[in-house]
Amino acid sequence: AVLVVLVVLGAPRAAGEELSGVFQKVGTGECYFLNGTEQVRHVERHIFNREQYLHFDSAVGRYVGDTPYGEGIARSWNSLTEFMKRKRAEVDTFCRYNYEISKRFLVNRRGER
Repeated sequence: AVLVVLVVLGAPRAAGEELSGVFQKVGTGECYFLNGTEQVRHVERHIFNREQYLHFDSAVGRYVGDTPYGEGIARSWNSLTEFMKRKRAEVDTFCRYNYEISKRFLVNRRGER
């Protein structure tokens, strides 16, 4: 159905490529821990058709565009004061919070020998 709509609306095709009708948009949130929750880094990635176009890294504290399209989104999102305040807080509200919930069954877990 999406392919039909795109063809009917005259969506531009990539140079020499036929439309496959399959598009993939992925967003991930990753937390990296060093010494428990002493040092925590939160990375959010935005990917379209296997190409990362935008990411947020708590070590940088803002969105970074990885493509020209992503640069425009990064400028827009970085200008939203309250949104960015919540995004920067995700080290605590997302990463540290989920670490505390998960640590009892993930940390110091030993496999059978």
